Amino acid sequence: MRPGRDPGLQPERTRLAWRRTTLSCTVAAALAVRTALHRGSVTGYAVGLLACVPCLAFLALAQLRIRALASAPVSGPRPLPARLAALAALGTVALAACAAVLVV
Repeated sequence: MRPGRDPGLQPERTRLAWRRTTLSCTVAAALAVRTALHRGSVTGYAVGLLACVPCLAFLALAQLRIRALASAPVSGPRPLPARLAALAALGTVALAACAAVLVV
């Protein structure tokens, strides 16, 4: 017979990982906006604002996962749906593309 799951500090580590990733995404978006404002071109402004979209989407996803983790039973929250995981990955790639456009 398998004993019940002992979550230990796993939920706390997972919550901190989501927060840490969200913070790094926010810093990347803020640097993109700063670079866009420094350059002063209309294209730079558009790309800087576009960099904020994946950051906000990732922030919303992280908040959903943290709430799911907090309200989950001892067995843990449901896995992240494949669509949301793909959306998070696509947002990361979009943020990197915005950064690349601003650097070049």
